[in-house]
Amino acid sequence: MTTTLAIANQKGGVAKTTTVASVGAALAELGHSVLLVDLDPQACLTFSLGIDPEDLELSVHHVLTKGLDPSEVIIETDDGVDLVPATIELARAEAELLTRTGREHVLRSMIEALAEDEVDYDWILLDCPPSLGVLTVAALTAADGVLVPLQCETLSHRGVGQLLDTVHDVRRFTNRGLEVWGVLPTLYDGRTIHSRTVLETISETYDLEVIEPPIPKTIKFAEAPAAGRSILATSRSSKGARAYREVAENLVTRSQRPKQKKQKKAKKATS
Repeated sequence: MTTTLAIANQKGGVAKTTTVASVGAALAELGHSVLLVDLDPQACLTFSLGIDPEDLELSVHHVLTKGLDPSEVIIETDDGVDLVPATIELARAEAELLTRTGREHVLRSMIEALAEDEVDYDWILLDCPPSLGVLTVAALTAADGVLVPLQCETLSHRGVGQLLDTVHDVRRFTNRGLEVWGVLPTLYDGRTIHSRTVLETISETYDLEVIEPPIPKTIKFAEAPAAGRSILATSRSSKGARAYREVAENLVTRSQRPKQKKQKKAKKATS
């Protein structure tokens, strides 16, 4: 069974791309087969894994808007994960998809096409753009769960409510099985009362699970993309790499939980 996880937050600078690359590499270390999908026109995930978007002729844009078979654009990376790359062309996809019937299902169709081609993965991680547009909605429609990276600063959680509203709409109209797996604290400085307070506030305000451990603030994350690798390769023993390995293990455990629907039925039966 493939687990498809969307990493989403409409605010930029919260370590979405770092999380996708690092969790993907950590899952690969655990022996899982992993596909990463870059859905951001800035192509930061593609670049951070050592691939120059300007050198690519084919990308996720051609899959979503031209109907290209996704297996034709998949690239193997040095981090042990496969990648569906992005280029700046993806910026046109929002406008092109807006007029299409079933636009919310383009990513789900891509994943189904891979299954039909017998290209199987244990995990598919979707790196969403910093917006709540067509591509993010399509990612949520295709996903089993959504993980919300959240910088531990007050301003960073102002948009969480909007994201959860979008998740609610997706559940109603295009993906009843979508689950919010929780918040992943990033750029965390446990020495400050502010970081700890923000973390506690998020959990209480939105009733969201907090995925442990928090990802620490470290310069090692900024150095990794320049090398075209994840932090697990460039700084294997750093506190950031260790944290993402533990997060990956916890996500594997989370993926094995029963669906929330079943849990709700059980609660009703006992009340």
